[in-house]
Amino acid sequence: MSSLRIALGLFAGLVCGVLLHWLPASLAGWIWTLLEPVGTLWLNALRMTVLPLVVALLVAGIGRSTETAGASRLALRALRVFILLLAVGAVLGAVLSVGFLALWPVAPEAAAALRAAASGATAVPELPPLRDWLVSVIPANPFEAAAAGAVLPLVVFAVLLGLAAGRIDTAHRNVLLGFFEALSEALFKLVHGVLWAAPLGVFALALGVGRNGGLDAAGAIGQYLLLASGLSVVLTLLLYPVAVTVGGLGWRQFARAAAPAQVVAISTQSSLASLPAMLTGMAGLQPARPDAAVVLPLAVSLFRMTSPLVNMGIVLFVAHVHGVAIGPGAMLAGLVLAVVTSWSVVGLPSQVTFFNTTVPMSLAMGVPTGILPLLLAVEVIPDLFRTVGNVTADLVATAVVTRRGSSPPVNTL
Repeated sequence: MSSLRIALGLFAGLVCGVLLHWLPASLAGWIWTLLEPVGTLWLNALRMTVLPLVVALLVAGIGRSTETAGASRLALRALRVFILLLAVGAVLGAVLSVGFLALWPVAPEAAAALRAAASGATAVPELPPLRDWLVSVIPANPFEAAAAGAVLPLVVFAVLLGLAAGRIDTAHRNVLLGFFEALSEALFKLVHGVLWAAPLGVFALALGVGRNGGLDAAGAIGQYLLLASGLSVVLTLLLYPVAVTVGGLGWRQFARAAAPAQVVAISTQSSLASLPAMLTGMAGLQPARPDAAVVLPLAVSLFRMTSPLVNMGIVLFVAHVHGVAIGPGAMLAGLVLAVVTSWSVVGLPSQVTFFNTTVPMSLAMGVPTGILPLLLAVEVIPDLFRTVGNVTADLVATAVVTRRGSSPPVNTL
């Protein structure tokens, strides 16, 4: 299984990084020089698929709807549900993280080792001024936004282009949308190839963690892994009663619809790769919900419920390691940004968008960012649980949006 290979790569990288301290300095330096670029190359391979894939999926999915006006109303209803669930996730992440760190604080020596390990970490990108960030949501030049790696402006452009494509004549619409559909299929193949190489990339990233921080830093990171993974597990479990009480589904009906997509999510770490299984699961619901074919691609592209949830945990963990107290104002700013920045991420492994979401929150909350690259190196483990949570949340949100006041099924068991 892919997840097992990735976990082995993570463990091997941490161990080998610690063992580098026991080798002669010249030999250890040569090994590090040789392997360090591997992790960077793997991350770059992930990043290069993000922008074209999200644009292709959004344009094709929205453009294929036969009733543009109806699709617009459905999209607005979906966006309202997405925002509400994201806000709930952000608050839940803050509450659970504060409680976790109060019950199990990071040991002082482990925190010191992690701070020392961060001294050699790669610098993270700086947050642009708030005014510039807000203005950039509507891209003056979509190609410039693509070159700058700005995901959110491209999402806005793709949504508008998809709506416009639904209004042109059939012949031209089929040509345009056929191109984007073929592009998305080819990119899916590329994504699977990059994920196949994940164990090697994770090994190289984890090697740096073990090399810089030693065993104490590894212990603190293990505590972080438990927090970040546990948040997604709790969320996934809570989503089941939401699917029943708000989505109008039966317990067994929702479990049967969600299970195949959850298995794909674990094995691929990709919400996008889980989309076919999600569509199949929703297609088997009784009564049928045909609007799910429009809502699900939108959810996969724009809605990641675990993003504000887990990112609040990440920033609060880093604040705890540095001894930074978070006041009410800083907490509120973090909650707002947790929801807002989640719109700039897509259904690929969170290594791709880790900095895009955590850096703005950290800067707004007054939390140092030096540790973030080290946490990125082990993000592959929490991302397994993130992806399962996101896929489950996509299905629940789709059930809520497409319910349209229908009563729950007779057999709720």
